[in-house]
Amino acid sequence: MSSILRAYSHLLRKYPLTVQSLQTGTLMGAGDVLSQVFVEKKSVNEYKWQHTARFFALGVFMITPALTTWYGILHRKIGSGKGLTALKKVALDQGLFAPSFLGVFLTVLGLVQGNTFEHIREDLKKNYRDILLANWSVWPAVQIVNFNFVPLHHQVLVVQTFALLWNTYLAWKTNRDVTHESPQSLIIVRED
Repeated sequence: MSSILRAYSHLLRKYPLTVQSLQTGTLMGAGDVLSQVFVEKKSVNEYKWQHTARFFALGVFMITPALTTWYGILHRKIGSGKGLTALKKVALDQGLFAPSFLGVFLTVLGLVQGNTFEHIREDLKKNYRDILLANWSVWPAVQIVNFNFVPLHHQVLVVQTFALLWNTYLAWKTNRDVTHESPQSLIIVRED
């Protein structure tokens, strides 16, 4: 086990964004799988790989860069340390970043699902408040631990590990109303 951790730490130091992107995409995709199989109780024939692919792609190309950048900003502006420093980070994270990022995430997810802007607006009206309140019931405690005890380069991993259940909830909440699937509804985002 220690050799796996050493290898992971080496790869994380050498390729931080790539490693964090792949781990986040994998954990987000796993959250969608858990949602479809255990929450929605879909059979193998009903399983929609497009949902999982979307969550994986969002983890790789959107979530990781956003979290990595945000945690870097918090680290540079607030510093590192326990106690009051961590509480300041949690306050900014949950008071500023979480509300705005959830809106952006739900909008981008709606776009990759192939929804119209009107549908996305209606979905935001219907789901945003519930998701934000659920966020605030879980994430402040996770972030207090994360910002108090976890080195900056491992914070995305810690958050995404805890987020496995959160991603399951998000997948269930956001996929409930998806009524159409077509090849055009899956947009693969690429880095240039």
